[in-house]
Amino acid sequence: MRLKDKVIIVTGSTTGIGKAIALRCVAEGAKVVINGLDREGGESVATVLGDKAVLHVEDISIAGAPQRLVEVAVKTFGKLDAVVNNAAMVVSGNISTTDLAFLRTVLEVNTIAPFALLQAALPELTKTHGCVLNIGSVNAYSGEPNLLPYSISKGALMTMTRNLGDTLNRENGVRINQINPGWVLTETETLRKRQHGLAEDWYKDIPSVYAPAGRILKPEEIAAAAVYWLSDESGPVSGQVMDLEQYPFIGRNPPKDTTTIPVSK
Repeated sequence: MRLKDKVIIVTGSTTGIGKAIALRCVAEGAKVVINGLDREGGESVATVLGDKAVLHVEDISIAGAPQRLVEVAVKTFGKLDAVVNNAAMVVSGNISTTDLAFLRTVLEVNTIAPFALLQAALPELTKTHGCVLNIGSVNAYSGEPNLLPYSISKGALMTMTRNLGDTLNRENGVRINQINPGWVLTETETLRKRQHGLAEDWYKDIPSVYAPAGRILKPEEIAAAAVYWLSDESGPVSGQVMDLEQYPFIGRNPPKDTTTIPVSK
């Protein structure tokens, strides 16, 4: 019960990583506000969690949505202890295929909406000396070639985490940290890779250069890490970014031999 009696908003929690975080938070004693666009998925999660959860289906990037989400938490459970900014558009694009309208849309959802929710939640989080956990991506450091707009948005989110993690900890007693997951096997990622032309069961045979463990990460493994940052166990720690991947991410230089490059026939 590491999150006993805490009230936590988890955006993008009708599926994937957000869903896993919401389930784990309740298992650790919390009450959660489930948010996302998938009403059917959200209702399924809410049914499982019963009176420990309330569902609010709304696009978090719409004007007024962050305030409404905070109001739902306080009206339903009486307070707000934490926010998990998980909702995001994971979309492909490069310099040639990304027009300004598309880039603005990605930034609205992935960067500006988390900022707006933090703003809306800050008065309540200040009362409880709460915390914020941003779910970023290892793509924040540079990103895959065809994930340019997504990578830009996650890089900006990481800078926001570090900047406010210092300021708000001193001025409001509110901690802000971030997890940067690597490659995670969510429902959305499974479909995306099939759309990219990979096999139906592509996740069963991942090259060891990408998956030294023989598989990629599970949403539940990200959720397990989230509990530490949302709990009092992380103490005064703020403004930190934790990369969650199965190999050293920054500075990695994989072998360029037959273990990673096919032998010519």
